[in-house]
Amino acid sequence: MKENIHPKYEVVEVTCACGAKFKTRSTMKAVKLDICSACHPFFTGKQKMLDTEGRVEKFNKKFAATKGQTVARKPKTEVKAKAKRAVKKIGLSTAPVKLATNKKKAAAKKEAKKDAK
Repeated sequence: MKENIHPKYEVVEVTCACGAKFKTRSTMKAVKLDICSACHPFFTGKQKMLDTEGRVEKFNKKFAATKGQTVARKPKTEVKAKAKRAVKKIGLSTAPVKLATNKKKAAAKKEAKKDAK
């Protein structure tokens, strides 16, 4: 190996967010972890809920009224179904829109020429 090009490989203390500390070797001066084997659910067997932006609380609040039971939804009303059917469907055309207006202008020019003669 070449000399003076490799980083120093030293003993470092690793600190987890849960407060656990242990020593290992690394090229970094300090290592900080979010989760380690002391607090990871796979190793501890305990479920850890990570609540971001209150989503768990929002879910629990929303479904607290049902008390864990399935609630049947109300059927859609006929008014909404008729309104959906009444919406006009617009067909797609391959011809450009300007083409139709150009035909009208061309027909108007032909009529103007006939009238002029």
